[in-house]
Amino acid sequence: MSRTRVKICGVTRVEDALLACELGADAIGMVMTASSPRCVPVERARAIREALPAFVDAVVLTHDLPADRVRAIIDGVRPDLVQFHGLEDAAFCGSFGVHYTKALGMDGDVDVRAVAAAHPQASGFVLDGHPPGQQGGRGKTFDWSRIPRDLGRPVILAGGLNPDNVGEAIRTVRPWAVDLASGVESSPGIKDAVKMRAFFAAVRAAQDEAQR
Repeated sequence: MSRTRVKICGVTRVEDALLACELGADAIGMVMTASSPRCVPVERARAIREALPAFVDAVVLTHDLPADRVRAIIDGVRPDLVQFHGLEDAAFCGSFGVHYTKALGMDGDVDVRAVAAAHPQASGFVLDGHPPGQQGGRGKTFDWSRIPRDLGRPVILAGGLNPDNVGEAIRTVRPWAVDLASGVESSPGIKDAVKMRAFFAAVRAAQDEAQR
């Protein structure tokens, strides 16, 4: 089993991003959609991105924003990757010249294989517990048995992950990465250091067990 990567999402403060990096995060996510309680302005997202050490990706999350707004976010933040959470099609997602992932809401009737086939340029697929086309960050899990085991594309598991269940998630799904926001928060957008340390410890324990 390869190493499970970790993305800490909904980051609003530089200090939280730096702690996540210290603990081993591979990516830091910033929400750019105004309706989210974790939304940050472009200037703060850029400050977080500029604080990240080498080899940690900056990810911006958008949800059905118009193309000019997405372009302004990309120009202002200079992210490594864009995560599209709405009903954006492949032509739209691929039009910005930046690597992207597509989020799928698994709380509903969604054909993961069909979406993957429709997005050949996507760098991976975030499978979350929210209804299709809606935003994540709700702390809701879903039935992991619905995830195709032979998708042939990177699966990023999200939805209700926390220090208590991430070990089981890794053992069951064997995802490319795990992605969480609310599971390590004290309030929306404010990360809890104790929960973050416990989460990364649980990830390491699951990986160590898988390699025995």
